[in-house]
Order: sequence, then structure tokens, then C-alpha cells
Amino acid sequence: MSKKTKKFRTEVNELLNLVISSLYSNKDIFLRELLSNSSDACDKARFESLSDKSILEDDPDWKIKIIADKENKTIKIIDNGIGMNLEEVEANIGTIAKSGTKAFMSKIKEGGNKDVPEMIGQFGVGFYSSFIVADSVDVYTRKAGTDKSEGVLWTSKGTGSYTVEEVEKENRGTEITLHINDEEETAQYFEEWKIRKIVKMYSDYIEYPVTMDVSHSEKPKDDEGKVIEDAEAVVTIEEQILNSQKALWTRSKSDIKEDEYKEFYKHISGDYNAPLETIHFKVEGGFEFSSIIFIPEKAPFDLFMQQDKKGVHLYVKRVFIMDDCKALVPDYLRFVKGLVDSADLPLNVSREILQEDALIQKIQSNLVKKVLGSLKTMKKKDSEKYLTFYGEFGKVLKEGMHSDFANKDKIQDLLLFEASSTEAGKLVSLQEYVEKMPEEQTEIYYISGQSRAAIENSPHLEIFKKKGFDVLFFTDPIDEWVAQGMTEYGGKPVKSIVKGDVKFDDDKAEDEEAVKKEAEEFKAPLEAIQKVLDEDIKEVRFSKRLTDSPCCLVADENAMGGNMERIMQSMNQEMPKQKRILELNKDHGIIQKIIEIAGKDTAAPELKEYTEILYDQALLMEGSPLPDPVSFAQKVTKLMATSLA
Repeated sequence: MSKKTKKFRTEVNELLNLVISSLYSNKDIFLRELLSNSSDACDKARFESLSDKSILEDDPDWKIKIIADKENKTIKIIDNGIGMNLEEVEANIGTIAKSGTKAFMSKIKEGGNKDVPEMIGQFGVGFYSSFIVADSVDVYTRKAGTDKSEGVLWTSKGTGSYTVEEVEKENRGTEITLHINDEEETAQYFEEWKIRKIVKMYSDYIEYPVTMDVSHSEKPKDDEGKVIEDAEAVVTIEEQILNSQKALWTRSKSDIKEDEYKEFYKHISGDYNAPLETIHFKVEGGFEFSSIIFIPEKAPFDLFMQQDKKGVHLYVKRVFIMDDCKALVPDYLRFVKGLVDSADLPLNVSREILQEDALIQKIQSNLVKKVLGSLKTMKKKDSEKYLTFYGEFGKVLKEGMHSDFANKDKIQDLLLFEASSTEAGKLVSLQEYVEKMPEEQTEIYYISGQSRAAIENSPHLEIFKKKGFDVLFFTDPIDEWVAQGMTEYGGKPVKSIVKGDVKFDDDKAEDEEAVKKEAEEFKAPLEAIQKVLDEDIKEVRFSKRLTDSPCCLVADENAMGGNMERIMQSMNQEMPKQKRILELNKDHGIIQKIIEIAGKDTAAPELKEYTEILYDQALLMEGSPLPDPVSFAQKVTKLMATSLA
């Protein structure tokens, strides 16, 4: 057959231009696509060889080879796969977006064969990524099982036409030659390091060896093993395999050694430490995927930084797509590393972007379930190991309370806090807290602050200590947001002890009546104190939570507490002024004296000073800054001078 020039079977000028200039964001992708096509070709040939052994006669070992010729400015990708005849070349390459792989798989399925090999190509445009780096492309191919005279040579410059002719080809398979363009950026593709990098990133786990001839020069040595410095270097060429082919996730867990998991983790994460936990599982049924997820032992320094990270890698049929697939893992599990490989994931035509789909949500749901389940098991069976995890990633895990409502209960089970009854540093779970609650305690209590030291002597704790009720310490800034989503646990309401009123089951009706009578009896003095602090305080009332301290500040039940207000201010968030309630301990000597002064003269000068000192004390005890520290110091100095006179 003589050479023929033909036009592509679509509006190719526009479409090829789209592929070359717009479809792929990274030029390196051209090699990924061509290696994927070669892998598919080997898959097809191997599948056909099951029923036609003659396919294996001329070459029984599957292989893909890359040849980079810097002098002639060409890159070749050679495989010994299924190859193509003339008709298939025109159908698959002469027609843009016609996928030979897709047609091959459809034909197998139509024949009733359920044992279909997993293949990568589906859109039929990957081959044309060659023109991102090449001025022209030659495809030299011969279909397995045909005579050597039935080879085909296809050539195109990607400008709307191509030439095709039948030629002789000794062996089955395909040889693609890219005539690399003169752009400065493309020169790197002749370098061994660059080719190794691309293969390692995108094609490390495809099943067939990807090889390249690597030259090595070395000066000869004498009989004593010393280098002969004035001798010419001897150049040797060795064919090396560039990819590992070890897709660990495709093997059974029972066949994988612990060291293999460790090495794989280090390879994909860049972490020098071994993982704390390995989760290897496979989902089959309506949709299928394989996954290996690792929980690191140490948190990276950039855990809370908004930047690109290597999280969960996405592979489709062993071919790398992206190294941080955020759609597969919620942000509060961003510390996990690993990969997901699925044949069913919906990618866009360039295979660079994961399209939104219900399947993605199903995979994410499975990943979350496995990670949270593994952490629950770790917490139950290896508490020391779990404490190690929680110390590194507990703050991040807590974010899920505010963002993952569906798994809120599971996350609650994993949370740990310090408590008023435990020594510093010892953590308890909500379940442990509830199990130790006295029978008369009906609520789970907590107090939030910047540190244990800042809150463990808070006046708000006094009545709870007296009753023997434990109080959880929320000392992480994120805990304020956790509290908003944690309204109950195990049927027990969760309540802040610095908000609203405190009521206990053993409060008697007569006590309530007594409180009302006291409020009426001391109405005038309380109003006088309120008047002094009217700009800062919403209400002044007697407290049921104080036993030793003279006063404390309390927020309304649904209002922002003092700690949350301080956190927002530290983030430079403009907040409206929060008026809180000043609670007084009517049995404290100082309060009794102030009430006595107010009862005699609500306009007494010392009443204003004592009341302002009292308010400043309440601010200090809750950890809030004083509005006027100098004024407070002067009032205290004056008070000391008077008492010492």
C-alpha cells in the first residue's frame, strides 16, 4: 500500500488546538498518557494470549521502553502489546476522542466474558497530548498475530491531517516517536532525571516494567583496585527498570510484611518516621476501590497551614492522578496519608480533575468510617498508642464536631479532656466521665479557658467541688467551637458552668423561695451596685455557685462566654460589647460589708470604689484584661493604706 494523506474525521484543527493548549495543565502529562496507552496495549495482548498462545511466540515478556535521543531530538515509547492494524489505526488515531480501549472492553463484555482486565484509557484523547511537546509524531505498529508485512506507519504534525501506509515490522506492538519541538522548556525531557521523575510520579505502579537505557562512565582500575587517572573513561550502557510495579494495595494484607507497609508509607508521604497505624481495605460490590490509609506518628509543622500537602493520593487503575485529593477526605482528617485506587472514579477528560459525583461521597464515607473505627479500636485496646495520636492530632480531630454532623457521635467518643478531679496532663473520655458521675448529677459540666492553670482555681468551680461533681477543662481554643456542637452525650446534657444559672436536682422548693425573698430584701443595694457598673454589667444577683470567693462573672445561657470573647479578640475580630452578669456571694464578708454600705447610702463614695474593685477582681479571676489597670492599682493602694493606718 502506498502512502496516503488523509484528514482527521472531526473538526480537528480546533479540537487538536484545544487538546494541546487547554486540556492539560502540565506538560509532563504527555508521558503519563503514552505509558498508560502502552500499559493498556500490554493488557489487551495478555488477555488475548489466554485464548491465542501464538501471541506469545515472538516475545513472551511484556515491557515498555523509553528512548530519549537528545542528538536527534526524539523520544520513543515502545511496547510489545497488542498493536494495531491499518483499520484500527485509522479508527483509533485518525478519529479524535475514539477510545480503542473503551471499544475493546465493550466487545469483551458483549461476548459475555466477566473477567475483564482493568484498563486506563476511556476518552481517546490521551495520545494527542504528544503534541504538547512534539512538532510531529510517528506511530509504527503491528497487531499481534499478523504477518510482519502488515505493519503500519502513521505520521502527523497535528495540523489537521496525517499520512498512513503499510510497512514491514518485525515484532508485534507499537513504537511512538515524538519529534520534540524547540521550545526551551521541552529540552528537559531528554534528561534521565526528568524521565525518572515523571515515571516515578505517574506510572510507578503500572504492572509492566518501564525501562530506559542508562549510560554510566567510569575510569578503569589497576590490579590493586586503584583508579587509573590518565586512562579514558569506559562508557557502559545498562537497561534499567524505572518503575517499582509494586502496587501494594492490590495484594492481600496477609501477604504484606510490616516493613513493606513502612517503606510504602515513607515513599508516598515523605515522612522519615514509621506510621502509627496502617488501615488497608478493599470495597467491592456496586462500586469498587482499594485503599491504604496511614495515620502518622508525628504531626507535620504545617498541619494548620493552608497550603498544598501530600495527603491522600488518587490513582485510577494504578496511574497517578493527584497527590492530595481533598474530595476524598474531610478537612478534619487532613492528617491521614495514603491512597485510593478506583476504576470507577469520574475524572474529567484530562484526568487531572475529579468530577463531583455520588461515588466520591460514598468513597469518602467509607474512608471516614474506617479511620474513625480504627481510632476507636486503638483507644479501646491500646490507650498509650491512642494518647500518642491524640497529643499530635486531637485538635484537628475536634474540628469534625463542627463540620461532620453525620459522624458527630463517633467523634465525641474519641475526644479526651482534662478534668477538675484528675492530675494535670491526665485525660478522660466523655464515656469515662459519665461512668463516674454521682447518681444525683444529671449534667456534664465543663469550663473553658486558656490553660488548666488559668481555670483550675476558678470561683465558678466552688459549688461543684463541694458537691463532688467533676468538671471537664476545655483548654484548646477549638474547644469553644466543639462545645457548640456537643449539646449532649449519653443522654446527659452538656453545660458550661460559666453560663446561665446553676440548678441541681437536690435544690428544694423552699430554697428557691428563699432566693426570691433575698432578691426582694436586697433589691435596693443590688440596684445601687448595678448602677455603678451599668455600662459593663447586665445584672447583679446572688450566686448559688460561689462558696468561698466574693464574686464572679457569668454569661447568659446562649451568650458568648469570656474565653470565647478573648479568642475572637485575639483573632482581631470586631465583637459587640458583651454585658455579663455579676454574681455575688452573699455569705462573704466583703459582700456583706458592701451591701451594708449600699443599704445606708446608695450614693456613698466608697460604694463606687469598692464595687469597681470587685468588678475588676471578677475580670482578673476569669482571665480577662482590666479596662484600666492603673486605676485598679490606685484603688487597691488606697484601700491598703486606709486599712493599715
